[in-house]
Amino acid sequence: MALLSMIVRKMTQNKWLELSLLIGLVLTVGLVSSIPTYTEAILSRMLVKELEATQLSAYPGTMNMKYTYIGVNNAEQRIKQMQANEQFIRGKVLPMIPVDLIEKTSDLYTSAFDLSLDQAPPPGEKKKIYRTSLTSVKDLEQHIKLIDGRMPADKPVDGVYEVLVTEKGLNTLRTVLGTVFVFEDLNKNEVRVKPVGVMTKKEDDDLFFLSPDLGGFTSSLIMNSDVLDKEFIQTHRLLVNSNAWHIVPKYQDLELRNIDGYLKAAETLKAQVKANYHYTLEAQYVDVIDRYFKSSDNLRILMWSLNVPVLAMLGLYVFMVSNLITNRQKTEIAVLRSRGAARWQIMLSYLAEYALLGAVAVAAGPPLGMFLTKVLGSSNGFMSFVQRSGIRVHLNGEVYLYAAAAAVTALIVMLVPVIFATKTTIVGHKQQLARMRQTPFWHKLFLDVIALAVSLYGLRVFHERMKTLQTLGLDNEALHIDPLQFAVPALFILGGGMLLLRVYPYFLRLIYWIGRKWWPPSMYATLIQVGRSSAGYQFLMVFLMMTIATGMFSASAARTINHNGEDRIRYASGADVVLQANWPNDKPPENPGGGPPQQQQQAAITLTKPVIHYSEPPFEPYTKLAGVESTAKVLIHDNASYSTEEGSGFAKLIGIDTDEFGQTAWFRDGLLDYPFYDYLNLMAAAPNAVLISKTLADENKLKAGDTIWVGWDGIDMQPFVVYAVVDYFPTFNPNPRDAETPAPKLIVGSRLQIQTYLSLEPYQVWLKMKPGASVNDLYRDIEDKKLGIVDITDMKSKLTKAKSDPFLMAVNGTLTLGFIISLVISFAGFLLYWTLVLRGRMLQNGIMRAMGLSLRQLIGMLTVEQLLTSGAAIVIGLVTGLTASRLFVPLFQNAFDAKQLVPPFKVMVDPIDSIRIYIFVGSTILIGLIILGYMLSRLKIHQAIKLGED
Repeated sequence: MALLSMIVRKMTQNKWLELSLLIGLVLTVGLVSSIPTYTEAILSRMLVKELEATQLSAYPGTMNMKYTYIGVNNAEQRIKQMQANEQFIRGKVLPMIPVDLIEKTSDLYTSAFDLSLDQAPPPGEKKKIYRTSLTSVKDLEQHIKLIDGRMPADKPVDGVYEVLVTEKGLNTLRTVLGTVFVFEDLNKNEVRVKPVGVMTKKEDDDLFFLSPDLGGFTSSLIMNSDVLDKEFIQTHRLLVNSNAWHIVPKYQDLELRNIDGYLKAAETLKAQVKANYHYTLEAQYVDVIDRYFKSSDNLRILMWSLNVPVLAMLGLYVFMVSNLITNRQKTEIAVLRSRGAARWQIMLSYLAEYALLGAVAVAAGPPLGMFLTKVLGSSNGFMSFVQRSGIRVHLNGEVYLYAAAAAVTALIVMLVPVIFATKTTIVGHKQQLARMRQTPFWHKLFLDVIALAVSLYGLRVFHERMKTLQTLGLDNEALHIDPLQFAVPALFILGGGMLLLRVYPYFLRLIYWIGRKWWPPSMYATLIQVGRSSAGYQFLMVFLMMTIATGMFSASAARTINHNGEDRIRYASGADVVLQANWPNDKPPENPGGGPPQQQQQAAITLTKPVIHYSEPPFEPYTKLAGVESTAKVLIHDNASYSTEEGSGFAKLIGIDTDEFGQTAWFRDGLLDYPFYDYLNLMAAAPNAVLISKTLADENKLKAGDTIWVGWDGIDMQPFVVYAVVDYFPTFNPNPRDAETPAPKLIVGSRLQIQTYLSLEPYQVWLKMKPGASVNDLYRDIEDKKLGIVDITDMKSKLTKAKSDPFLMAVNGTLTLGFIISLVISFAGFLLYWTLVLRGRMLQNGIMRAMGLSLRQLIGMLTVEQLLTSGAAIVIGLVTGLTASRLFVPLFQNAFDAKQLVPPFKVMVDPIDSIRIYIFVGSTILIGLIILGYMLSRLKIHQAIKLGED
């Protein structure tokens, strides 16, 4: 109890420091707990998007199970097996599925029998026999509508059983409604049935039916399920041939936390299939989910790596505040040690104090993390938010486990200054106070050099990896992703900052030496204060440098990932809108097949592919479409053939009109040795001029001035002259698809020359939209003018879709959070440190005022001191952050498919983010000066002198 009262008294005496420490702990725990929360929410959205994006024949998440009674001839055994199957599905499988079911359909088919008309056939005609069966589907009536006729009765009418048929089924029977048919049951008794209604689906998109086109009912008569079971199955008049179950879960509710239940249900069905050959299973989306788990592992690694700098910064903040608390209590600790207190007793008191704060942080951190997750779920880019449906977040045991781990780690960090403080006696403490010049421990241990060495090694590993990926055409899963390659930026920032701080004292000496003949006394006093106590400022400077550099790195990383993602879409699209018109032609109709295989094979050998003649549609209507700024005709032939002196092969051929193409196409500056328009002007000088890709030039040893012959299947080759070699061109990806496939090749020539000397073929119409123009207006205008369009590609819709991609949402949300936290923490740490410093110098400032220094001079000294310490740290942070961005932001290429990194990754630094940081830094220093100036203005000289006497 005495220990608890002492702890409460200590916390009350340092309430502002304790509050600052608590805020840092809550932020740390909140950030760490937001990682699993945000990861689960993003991966859940990613799962839904993955299921929606995968175009399979079945609805996302659908599972179909069928049991065929082969080899079981006894009717009673079949009934028992049918009941066991029903119990297995409804009692074991369905409860495993963790989400609501949109549909769960169960149908039954009897064994086939011969069906014929009840009436005798006309004289001279044979009796027509139809092979069919009876079927029933539970709750079918709620999902169908009648095209003709009525619903069947639920009991025999005059000894005739009424059934439904589909329109195809009625045509198969070649009859009309009301016609009575007859068949024999297993007891050789005649059974009469009569189609009384023709059914179809009530809703076209109804998921109730196993076969969307009702094809399973074409050769069956559909009977009421109760009638079929009571009158035929239970009485053994017909055998059950098969049961099928159609399970459609509400896939939108599938999340990372419950997907295991769905997979467990699928595995249970698979196990049943393996154990019994009577079962068949169709669960196409299980493989999709398996692929999703592979990509989710990479996303987890990426999100953790993005948070490493922020976590390091928060750890530094917690250490700084706990160090300030410990420094203020070092005298008390030394006195307790001199009076016989053991180190473990002092450690225990601090452990209890910090454990109390940690418990509050564990309670408050996860709700804060959930709030941050919800806010960041609406991110539409870096520092950009939109109104969209929020992501679903949950607090579970894993979140609190992360929170507890973060609190324990922070507790260990906070106890480190206490461990060192308890080693010192009262005599040693006084000796330390007398020694103003102390070398920081990280300089003694050369931690700055070690951190830089490790980070630069990681950078080298990254470059070797990327070279391998691009050379062999591998994807990012072919090699192991090392998380250290994402953590090294934090090491570089820390090491680079500490290395610059190693030379910081020499910088102060240089300033002192430069103005030693002109500095006023206040400036001398400031330089002496900073120079002699530089070790005391080192930790604040490291903290500010880390926060500013982390903010700069987060901003640059986010902008780079977003801009490069958008550039890849623009580059692959070529223009804002790409249209493919319908060209009238004399192409012969495709052979529907048939005939002996040998005859078809002989025709394929002897016949050559006919040349198709096209008629070019009018082009002018495209130039007058709503919102169009410019248009271009672009001929693209993906499989053109070429021939040179060194060899021949296939290449992508693009025919353009240079002037219109330059005005319409999108191309990023800096990709080529010269401006893009210079290459187009070079082509315009000669009609037979072509540009070729570097991959084609290297393989065939071509250079400017060489001749290359170009054509395609059925078209004679014509000569062209190489005018330049390019690495990139709109829509062209020079990276190999895989290790076995040769690198793609490109030839760009004049469209008129190609169509004049080779062949007139359909070209694409590229459109550049006016700023702010609506694509919907363009679509309506195309529809109103009745332009024959067979394909259309819209770049803007692709960009919009990319922004809602779960991967980019995770990156933008995490980096936005890191940017905001870095700025908030640096502001809090700055004010906290300087407020405590000013309070500690109350006696010194009072003496200076008593000696005649004015308040303005005192504030001026404080301003210079801040510029020499905090200002220098901020400059170092900006330089270190910018350097880290240039070197390490390309590390994020490892998260993408190397084959799709076209155009190449380019580090982006948005001036807006730099301006934000500059405004924030300026505001922080200004607010700090205002607060410190206010505190100095309230300083009473006599109180300060009296304090010194005490």
